Amino acid sequence: MQQNRLFEIIYILLQQKSVTARALAERFEVSQRTIYRDIEHLSLAGIPVYTEKGKGGGISLLPGFVLSKAMLSEGEQNEILTALQSLGCIQAAETDQVLQKLSAVFNRSAVPWLEVDFSDWSYAQGQLFQDIKSAILEKRVAEFEYYSTYGEKTRRRVEPLQLWFKSRAWYLRGFCLMRQDVRLFKLTRIRSFTLTDERFPGRDLLASPPDPAAVHERRDITLKLKIAPEMAYRVYDEFGEDLVERLPDGGFLVTVTWPEDNWVYGTILSYGEHIEVLEPAHIREIIRDKARKAAEKYL
Repeated sequence: MQQNRLFEIIYILLQQKSVTARALAERFEVSQRTIYRDIEHLSLAGIPVYTEKGKGGGISLLPGFVLSKAMLSEGEQNEILTALQSLGCIQAAETDQVLQKLSAVFNRSAVPWLEVDFSDWSYAQGQLFQDIKSAILEKRVAEFEYYSTYGEKTRRRVEPLQLWFKSRAWYLRGFCLMRQDVRLFKLTRIRSFTLTDERFPGRDLLASPPDPAAVHERRDITLKLKIAPEMAYRVYDEFGEDLVERLPDGGFLVTVTWPEDNWVYGTILSYGEHIEVLEPAHIREIIRDKARKAAEKYL
């Protein structure tokens, strides 16, 4: 417990020029006497920590102090290198440079245990990820064209906040200046992404979850789908085990809740003759009509 507290005290002092013993005592719920004993332990360990009495005084580190690699265990060093390697998967050149420097400092190399390819089989999104990352870190307003679920194109100006991965898709979470609210933008629907020189202030919006309407504009529906055995590979790829019931004929009964939109219709139709919508009835009718219109093109 004391060791963890000592490390956290150092991190606090690295972030702040000075902090009082009283503030540290309240943070860790210990006495000020305990804090002063901790400071003495740190000083004996070679950490250049000192105290100043009187008004405006407090506990500080000597200017220019850098956290030594000796203060990090082998496991902690590996965790840092692994985290940097994961960030490097978004093709950030600066991350690679930091990774190389820390690998040299720690005298160890990061094991390449993870590889992430953000592109699909038809086009690359690497540059888009890099641009979004820059917009988030540099707090720069982004402009782009966005296609809604209904295919409507709008021009958006957004303050990017986060990249999200949800339900097999990437989203940009940002404050939309047109809607004056937080929205999620599916990356595959973004076109002509441009970084402006306009900066925006930090917004305290990340703590609260986004409105589900920001992800999709239509209501959720629960589907019951009967899928033929020939589509077993897709069932295992696209649905969790708890959503699937194996049928006596080798087929599958899938119960899944999705937002009702054109993506749902297209996904169902992509199974061709190997799927049947059992519920709800109105989705059966929609799929029947779409399949009939598609068939008529080949008559």
